[in-house]
Amino acid sequence: MDYVFSDRISSLKPSAIREILKATSDPSVIPFAAGNPDAAAFPIDAVREISKRIFDEMPVLALQYGITEGYAPLRKRILEYVKADKNIGREFDDIIITSGATQIMDLTTKVFCNFGDTVICETPSFIGSLNCFRSYGCKLKGVPVEADGMNMEILEEKLKTSENVKFIYTIPNFQNPSGCTMSLEKRKKLYELAKKYGVLILEDNPYGDLRVTGEDVPTIKSFDEDGIVIYAGSFSKVLAPGIRAGYVIAPKEIISKMTVGKQAADTHSTMFTQILVDEWMKQTDMSGHIAKIQSIYRRKLNLMCDLIDEYWGDFVKYVRPEGGLFVWCELPENVNMLEFAAKCVENKVAVVPGNAFIVEPDEKTNCIRLNFSTPSDEKIVEGMKILKKVKELYV
Repeated sequence: MDYVFSDRISSLKPSAIREILKATSDPSVIPFAAGNPDAAAFPIDAVREISKRIFDEMPVLALQYGITEGYAPLRKRILEYVKADKNIGREFDDIIITSGATQIMDLTTKVFCNFGDTVICETPSFIGSLNCFRSYGCKLKGVPVEADGMNMEILEEKLKTSENVKFIYTIPNFQNPSGCTMSLEKRKKLYELAKKYGVLILEDNPYGDLRVTGEDVPTIKSFDEDGIVIYAGSFSKVLAPGIRAGYVIAPKEIISKMTVGKQAADTHSTMFTQILVDEWMKQTDMSGHIAKIQSIYRRKLNLMCDLIDEYWGDFVKYVRPEGGLFVWCELPENVNMLEFAAKCVENKVAVVPGNAFIVEPDEKTNCIRLNFSTPSDEKIVEGMKILKKVKELYV
């Protein structure tokens, strides 16, 4: 039979990252292409104890249907936590629990975008979100990311010249893949421009708690007095990604529409997971737990970047991230990025070619993304030694 797929899915290509990760199923390949948290950061003993207690004390609640908006105690706990920790949430805001942060991208696009509408994105940007927007037939317009965040002059030009812009998508903290952090000045300017041109901001903040150096920068949502920021939060990096727990904080009218959209997708997020996250937050010293995670990534980030400096020197240009999981390296103009990435894989180190993250088809990039959170310290050292040998093929 000849299958005729929908226009929405026919134009999508498999995630380049997921395809490359297939190579890492070979245990001999060092996974600089992944983005998995370090398993040492998982609170395994606490999750085991809480899980047992849930099924001892509240098994029916954990196994029964719940409401689409999410488990009420967890919603209340998150709102209290982000208000105290990040000054997020106003009287006009509400919250819905999602099955990971990617569902927030889906719900936002489902609620606001018709086929042919425009979404403005940082470029490069996270391929998972880009493919979500594309799946709804959105036109994507890219704004280059600089060392301190997206270029505001180009952003305003895109806002002036693009039709039917529904929202601006940004990852302001330790951006994936560039690793850059948007300055406070640019966050305020972004908010002003969104307000001026009547568009929303979708602030995706999965890495915000993974700062290893420097001062915290306020979230864009923290100065939202006009109801124009949709805030995407996640437990994937502070608890565990396999739990698939995220949350979105946005004006109540938006949350109401997202609730309807979620009912058409999965009815509600898993009750057991939601209770687990609530109980974990209740008994955990969050600041101490996050400090432990930061110490792990501080060591690994500095190890990788120090080795880049030692082994590659001026061969690449990069901005040392202040946190997150990734390092974005620009290769010399005379080096073919795709060929370089292929040679890395041939030598048993998987990296992600930068074209996986571009927004518009005619964009050019000569960068690769390296991940330091997944491999062990020993594998980081081994992998960087291998990449030094690959580099020597070009100098």
